[in-house]
Amino acid sequence: MNLPILRRSLTSILFLFVFSLFSCGPTATQPAEAQPQPQAQTQTPDPSPLSKAELGTLETYQTALRKVAQKVLPVVVEIDVVEVVKQPVPVFDFFGNPFEFFFGPQDRDRRTPRTQPQEREFRKQGLGSGVIVRKNGKTVYILTNNHVAGNASEIKVTLYDGRQFDAKLVGTDARKDLALVSFETTEPIPVAELGDSDKVQVGDFAIAVGNPLGFESTVTFGIVSAVGRKAKPGMDVGSFTDYIQTDAAINPGNSGGALANIYGQVIGINTWIASQSGGSIGLGFAIPINNAKKVIEDIITKGSVEYGWLGVNSGDPSKELRDSMGIKTSTGAFVFDVFLGSPADKAGIQPGDLIVRVGNSEVKNSNDLVRLVGNLSPGKTTEFQVIRFGETRTVTVRMEARKPESELDKIARKAWPGFSAVALTEQIRKNLNLGSDVGKVIIGNVTSNSPADSAGLRTGDIIREINGKKINSVGDFYREINANQKEFMIRINRSGNDFLIGLVKER
Repeated sequence: MNLPILRRSLTSILFLFVFSLFSCGPTATQPAEAQPQPQAQTQTPDPSPLSKAELGTLETYQTALRKVAQKVLPVVVEIDVVEVVKQPVPVFDFFGNPFEFFFGPQDRDRRTPRTQPQEREFRKQGLGSGVIVRKNGKTVYILTNNHVAGNASEIKVTLYDGRQFDAKLVGTDARKDLALVSFETTEPIPVAELGDSDKVQVGDFAIAVGNPLGFESTVTFGIVSAVGRKAKPGMDVGSFTDYIQTDAAINPGNSGGALANIYGQVIGINTWIASQSGGSIGLGFAIPINNAKKVIEDIITKGSVEYGWLGVNSGDPSKELRDSMGIKTSTGAFVFDVFLGSPADKAGIQPGDLIVRVGNSEVKNSNDLVRLVGNLSPGKTTEFQVIRFGETRTVTVRMEARKPESELDKIARKAWPGFSAVALTEQIRKNLNLGSDVGKVIIGNVTSNSPADSAGLRTGDIIREINGKKINSVGDFYREINANQKEFMIRINRSGNDFLIGLVKER
């Protein structure tokens, strides 16, 4: 090999060797602390075992839940229903016969085509739950929802122990979405213990029992999330009741089942859920059992439910209305109309009164008044507490049965004064482009078919005078409209023009 080339090759090898000493790993010439140290292995410590005291607490808690479930499960049943649904059939049922699709009716004289509408029956099956609430002799009564059994043609009840019975519909209450079904047996049947739903508070434990999606005898656990919930307008649920809200899982099939407390007492009937998916998202609602007790008694003893009737149109007063009437409380139902000849009229309740208490129950708002009055028994007397121009009064009302829907038009003809009066605020003046001297009180709502409606009073009319007396406030209006006389001349302003309209107060 050529010596210069060999020399260059050895020089290159030496350079690479020296370079590797400085560029690869630690060497003896580097300080000891610069050498990488092996990383310490971190270990998760083993969890310490629960103490005997902690285990004892959990076992006590678990045992208590077991006892509640063991008490409630036997009184909750599965309800299987069949509803016969009739649907109209087109005049020419083309889909029943393929030839008719092209050529028209084949089995009858073409000169007499079928023109009368026909119906076809379908059997629609449904599933729900129910609670055994009473046993009278051989008859066992089960409380459930109206939407479960209210339209059923066939009803079958399956008990927790597997026994099955054919049942029948006894009665319904669509206003509260409740129904009562019954079956006959001489065998021993467990009956639920009904609690006091008025004592239920937010944060209480709640146990839901039912048959969600066909999974019979399912128990879920949660708390009471809220009480006194109302269904929103337009919802297809009972409107004559408030609801207990719970986060215990409730799903389709739970309807009619029990919501129980820690004592195993039934405090509610599971009825509906709020959900966009159709499944439980922790927003379940149950009818308080106290709202169902009268329904049970009425259906068993009378065959139908009777609601108490007071005879007023009420609403929730605005701040301006409260200030004008000297009302200091934020609760209560304000009386806009009294139906002449009604229990309220006979007892002395007047338009402009604020009803704050019915019996021992506080009236929170107008919906609360409807519920409380509806639960009163016709023929019995109840004390009502009202605030009239800042003074508290007590009147005794003898309740009557709520009139059927077919008679509501006749009842409306007795509404006095037949419209609501509200303060004409600056905002309303601005919206309607009204002057400051036009008046102080404006008509809010006119009751349909009332004397005021027939006389021509309209929403937006401004009340200036009654029987020659100037009306400067809502309080002035109610003082004058309650005067002990039969005829009233009301001067109103409409679109800048004054009119005199007469009303006659006839019982």
